[in-house]
Amino acid sequence: MSESATSGVRGMTVESAFAGMRSVTPVVFKAGCPDCRGCFELAAGALRLAIGATSRTTFYSFTCPECGASVRKPAGERIVELLTGGGVRTLRLHSTV
Repeated sequence: MSESATSGVRGMTVESAFAGMRSVTPVVFKAGCPDCRGCFELAAGALRLAIGATSRTTFYSFTCPECGASVRKPAGERIVELLTGGGVRTLRLHSTV
């Protein structure tokens, strides 16, 4: 980069960088419980994603806010992409072999 391309960045503060932002909309995910058949929205913090070596060992989980059941569902590539992009905490499972 040339000096002129970076000269405007030096004087930038956190306040000026975020001056145009009004608010951040939290990400919510639609989910359903197979036990009580409830449908609801969950914040990223209510979900956990486990990424295994295969599609059979990759899943997401949450606790149903309506009945309290522990729910575990398979997560394909697109679900993994959406959940990680939405800030869901991720655990990488490693093989012991």
